[in-house]
Amino acid sequence: MSPLQAVLLCLGLCLEQVIQAQNCPLPKPSLQAHPSSLVPLENPVTIRCQGPPGVDLYRLEKLKSGKYNDQAVLHIPAMKKSFAGCYRCFYQNGTCWSLSSDKLELVATGVYDKPSLSAQPSPVVSPGGDVTLQCRSIYSFDQFALYKMGDTGPNKGPERWYRADFPIITVTAAHSGTYQCYSFSSRDPYLWSAPSDPLELVVRGNSVTPSQLPRGTPTSVTEPSRNITIFPEGSSSPTGLMHPYYTKGNLVRICLGAVILILLAGLLAEDWHSRKKPLLHRVRAVHRPLPTLPQTQKVCQDRGRPDGHDHGP
Repeated sequence: MSPLQAVLLCLGLCLEQVIQAQNCPLPKPSLQAHPSSLVPLENPVTIRCQGPPGVDLYRLEKLKSGKYNDQAVLHIPAMKKSFAGCYRCFYQNGTCWSLSSDKLELVATGVYDKPSLSAQPSPVVSPGGDVTLQCRSIYSFDQFALYKMGDTGPNKGPERWYRADFPIITVTAAHSGTYQCYSFSSRDPYLWSAPSDPLELVVRGNSVTPSQLPRGTPTSVTEPSRNITIFPEGSSSPTGLMHPYYTKGNLVRICLGAVILILLAGLLAEDWHSRKKPLLHRVRAVHRPLPTLPQTQKVCQDRGRPDGHDHGP
């Protein structure tokens, strides 16, 4: 292969890598727990990572533990405290890794006795009125979570020890429903109590109905500013990998550096070949036999007459 062909081949490979790098990272997968991410002790649960069709490899990781499995599904036949934690997943196609999925907080419930839930001043409220849902525990927990059946996530209120208040300002018909609360400690954020007994919140009257609410109106029972995130963030790359993918800039620099090195090697090879041919020619010329001297030159070496006879003095 000539130096020019080697350079063209390297350029083609580099362009292929650059095009591939432009498609990295791949879109993030989804990660869900079935039937729920709140799992009573000894109950089964399945964690599933879902990416596009034809994925080469899945990686399911439990944060803070350093443990991961190269699989898309994790089936837990009986929930234990050790399974509780924060999970995420990735997938790989070729040399490209995807972005991380949204984190899944798998919580073990029933670890502690249930708290109590009450409505102040009453669980029956008129539209436009105010009500406060109070979650109380006999233990000195500093974290509480309130769930409304049908909502996708909890509202957390670390207001004070032993209890938390969840005020609902300007009640509407959308706030009516069944509520439960949990208590836990910030030291073990994935080990929760059993749920409280259900509390039914009734909104009297029809001044505002759910169909009259603007589309996208939230049904959370606290203002957004009162919500907190208590779960720690994890690292940004899959465990066990130095890095899931090269950045585009670094890959381009590597390719350009390889091309320059090959070009220099080609130039040196061409220069070496061009110098080698004249050198060999000169060496062969030096070792050729000398031509035979003419006979006249040999006769000139005699110190006598040209006819070869010497004469006496």
